[in-house]
Amino acid sequence: MDNWNGKRVLVVGMARSGIAAVKMLLRLGCIVTANDSKDVDALPEAAEELGNTACILKLGVPADQLLDNIDLMVISPGIAYAAAFVRKALEKGIEVIGELELGARVLSGRLVAITGTNGKTTTTTLVGEIFKATGRHTLVCGNIGYPITAEALQMGKDDVTVAEVSSYQCETISAFHPDVAACLNITEDHLARHGDMETYIAMKHRIFEKQTRHDAAVFNYDDPACRQMASDLKSHILWFSRKEKVPCGAYVEDDTVMLAYDKVQSVCKTGEIRIPGPHNLENALAAVAITGALGVPVETMREVLMTFPGVEHRIETVRTLEGITWINDSKGTNVDSTEKAIATMTAPTVLILGGSDKKVSFDGLAETIKNSPVITYCVLIGDTAEQIRRALEHVGYMSYTMAGYDFDHCLAVAREHAVKGGNVLLSPACASFDMFKDFEDRGRVFKEKVNGF
Repeated sequence: MDNWNGKRVLVVGMARSGIAAVKMLLRLGCIVTANDSKDVDALPEAAEELGNTACILKLGVPADQLLDNIDLMVISPGIAYAAAFVRKALEKGIEVIGELELGARVLSGRLVAITGTNGKTTTTTLVGEIFKATGRHTLVCGNIGYPITAEALQMGKDDVTVAEVSSYQCETISAFHPDVAACLNITEDHLARHGDMETYIAMKHRIFEKQTRHDAAVFNYDDPACRQMASDLKSHILWFSRKEKVPCGAYVEDDTVMLAYDKVQSVCKTGEIRIPGPHNLENALAAVAITGALGVPVETMREVLMTFPGVEHRIETVRTLEGITWINDSKGTNVDSTEKAIATMTAPTVLILGGSDKKVSFDGLAETIKNSPVITYCVLIGDTAEQIRRALEHVGYMSYTMAGYDFDHCLAVAREHAVKGGNVLLSPACASFDMFKDFEDRGRVFKEKVNGF
């Protein structure tokens, strides 16, 4: 562990991870300045939680005014490494890291890191449940919504930390060294932040860079970008595949999940996995490969796979009313995720689409919707509604309504066009920041309104 006592640290961004980072740094004996460009009125939680601590609270102040006599700056994942005040800090010789990197530097025990475009939250949660079922103290954290710094100091040498890692968080890691790291898949996402796919993939690749031959890296064999990513690593490679038999890792044979690691073992039947859909079979295979690399018995994997119900906001059934099933997939924040949600639908479905813009194409999604035997109508909301409308019309799909930014109107239209025995699916294929605080807020509002019908 580094010598933290007396280190002068500026923490920028006072959402959940920033608040947790400040509290941990104070426990380490650091002199901490907590900063956000938003003022006290906009950040009542930060003001309340940090107001009586020893930190220097600077809300509503530009970060570039606080760089004098600073040893380290910790930034929120929402702050781009290319931001002007970050560049200014680097020019002054200040080290700049993210909250994930900070937590990992003080962590004890085994570290598992899971990235990819889709499936991260489900796989991270599932891996965490498998480790918990072995009796080991397990921290599930990161991009999943719980900061690593909230508990990093409490983790012991026999404990396990399972971290969901986003491409944003990968921008600010440097010494980050997971014992097992996994990339689940790569599809177009976050181009508004990263600019192009090459940069986006390079960010994902960073979680493997500090690994050695003593570590394990897990990849989706069915994804060409993942296979390419695995080509230059020092770590031991494991694969997972629902289409082919792999030499080392997890695969499907005769409708059975198999683990090939040291020896070949049967885990469970694919039909026994509780979470539905082909994408969740991939998530389950990834979890088997990851936990298998750290010696978890297949009996424990089997028990959890047969009972794990999935995660909130991911193809989550809210209620069935008047014969219509309402499904919350607010975690569907990109095109590929929504296409996977569509693939799980088996009844006529009204699809709610749209949100804030990630600068990606909706052309492929429009084709999927047009060719889907179950998508009967679309309701378009938010900043991207017009882009999606153009993509749908380009392929000749005209069964839609533009609902603007009125979520109540959106749900009323969806209810009007849904049929008995069918579904209404909220799977927006977009981020949420145009109308909601985050995807969790979007999902909660959806569930509250649906349960209030």
